[in-house]
Amino acid sequence: MVDSKVVHITTLKAVIHPKLKIAYAISQHCNFLWTIQWLERIQTESSQANALNSKWSITIDIKEENAWIQSGATLGELYYAIANKSNVHGFPAGSCPTVGIGGHFSGGGFGTIFRKYGLASDNVIDAQIVDVNGKILNRKMMGENLFWAIRGGGGSSFGVITAWKVKLVNVPSVVTVFNIPKSLEQNATTLFMKWQIIANKLPNELFLHSVMGLDAKSSSDGGKTVAVSFTGLYLGKQKNLVPLMENNFAELNLQHDNCTEMSWIQSVLYFAGYSINGSLKVLLQRNKTSTSFKAKSDYVTKPIPMSGLEGLWNMLLEEKNPTLIMSPYGGRMSEISESETPFPHRNGIIYGIQYLVDWDSNEETPKHMDWIRKLYAYMTPYVSMCPRLAYMNYRDLDIGVNRENTSYEEAKSWGMKYFKSNFERLAQVKNEIDPSNFFRHEQSIPPLSA
Repeated sequence: MVDSKVVHITTLKAVIHPKLKIAYAISQHCNFLWTIQWLERIQTESSQANALNSKWSITIDIKEENAWIQSGATLGELYYAIANKSNVHGFPAGSCPTVGIGGHFSGGGFGTIFRKYGLASDNVIDAQIVDVNGKILNRKMMGENLFWAIRGGGGSSFGVITAWKVKLVNVPSVVTVFNIPKSLEQNATTLFMKWQIIANKLPNELFLHSVMGLDAKSSSDGGKTVAVSFTGLYLGKQKNLVPLMENNFAELNLQHDNCTEMSWIQSVLYFAGYSINGSLKVLLQRNKTSTSFKAKSDYVTKPIPMSGLEGLWNMLLEEKNPTLIMSPYGGRMSEISESETPFPHRNGIIYGIQYLVDWDSNEETPKHMDWIRKLYAYMTPYVSMCPRLAYMNYRDLDIGVNRENTSYEEAKSWGMKYFKSNFERLAQVKNEIDPSNFFRHEQSIPPLSA
């Protein structure tokens, strides 16, 4: 038995599974560190692995408005393939182009147009999976229970998903992007209070998230202050956006000069941090150097009061490079039942939070880990409760992990936070598909025995 290890998976091209007799690829996932316990059950055969083609197949059918994507592809490669076929089609998934589509789709997957079209997993219409017996199954062959489970419940608990079929969505030829940063001295607190009230109630075509961090004070004392950036994507032209914002969020004072019109694929570049006038081929880059970081997540169901925000600002000022990303829900997300897929965070969610902190030196790790856990503890009274919810694609081993032969009841300590009551159905599907728990890891779904 190999001890649990934390490993980089950015250079591993493929593994050959001796029981399933297949080769499958592992793509880069934003340089995440994954803890892998099942390495001892995988036989690596480099000669076969090196023979695999590193170009993952993406087949776009504009006439039928769908696409087949192999799981080794990245979001950037999918967006690039769509843009090469059409300037009025897109797909509702994440903003980081190096994320592999396999894990992203199977965990839900949200992005800048999910208030209009739902999650990536909400737009999956077929898939191919290799089960524990080595059988290759499509949607019809796997059945609706398993198809339900892999669209938000994490595919790695049930088998090896080799490909996904998704429906593309229609996007306008012109969209509008804006970004308005405000510091505490520029009334950021009051603006964020208003944002909490209106962000999930705005028209589905408008995504307006807020990002918190630190900035230099405008005064000459050289100190730091908290800054909140209000960044939006509107599926339409600025002539319609500006009056919409005036009617809903006049305090932000959005002007035409703040807005930039572009194509949808240019907005993908923008939110990924690239120049909107650069080559789309940047979306094909897989190697992205990253510092060490830790992420956690929360969901907010009622606005954080002013007193809570004041304490939050003090917490942020204790850290060198903190980031909080607040993503508004509502829109299409409120129209889909929380049991439609395993992803339960639907109606009643105002916004989700991603907490991030990064650092350069390994010696700094304990300090920054302690800080983000302290921040997470501070936020307890202001976020969802019973259970305190979390987003599965922001894997957080702090909330609980499986041990050897972990039971369903024991795994509920973390499973209910990701899936709420859907966790029980996931465990039932696991018992039907993989009762011996062959596919397992620290937060895999355990089988629910009768």
